[in-house]
Amino acid sequence: MRKTPALLLSGLAAAMTLAAAPVMAQSKGDWTLGVGVHAVDPKSDAGDLDGSALGLGALPTKVDSDVKPTVTAEYFVADNLGIEVLAALPFKHDVSIDGVGKVGQTKQLPPVVSLQYHFANGSKVTPFVGLGVNYTKFFSTDAKGALEGTRLKLEDSWGLAAHAGLDFAVSEKGALRVDLRWADIDTRVKVDGNALGTASIDPLVYGVAYVFKF
Repeated sequence: MRKTPALLLSGLAAAMTLAAAPVMAQSKGDWTLGVGVHAVDPKSDAGDLDGSALGLGALPTKVDSDVKPTVTAEYFVADNLGIEVLAALPFKHDVSIDGVGKVGQTKQLPPVVSLQYHFANGSKVTPFVGLGVNYTKFFSTDAKGALEGTRLKLEDSWGLAAHAGLDFAVSEKGALRVDLRWADIDTRVKVDGNALGTASIDPLVYGVAYVFKF
């Protein structure tokens, strides 16, 4: 369930203290590497699954959030225009049903490839926006609680992803980044091979990173 993005707000507060840093510009041919920590925060309601195959009715489903280290690499194909790849350690999520409780646990890897534009403006703060494609791989999915003993499966997902953030320069080659992503993640849910429908996870992904240009 989505909560106040304290990680994002604390990163923004830290970045705002950098009052006299030089500009970090991006030119064609530059590479940047970012190392940070991000939260994957699914929307509060993943939708109702159809439990008729299990002798049940509608199953209001939720997926909880998780925080993990992340890495980004971006290559600038033109001045201020880059292609970025996002990678992370596997995120782990509990799956629950309203009125039933926790019914499963899964891990996922959400690599994203984005085309990004950085609004260079001569100041130490550089906003950027991006649009790309997300592929989410679900694995190590286990049934828990009321579904213990069944085979729970979440199918992989393809979808769009949007990205926006601010880079606060701390040197000519380094910046503190505060950013926010949205990813379209819809996974088909199966129990013992029975299709229960699609869970719409559609998380916000927010956090902070240090970005180094080379």
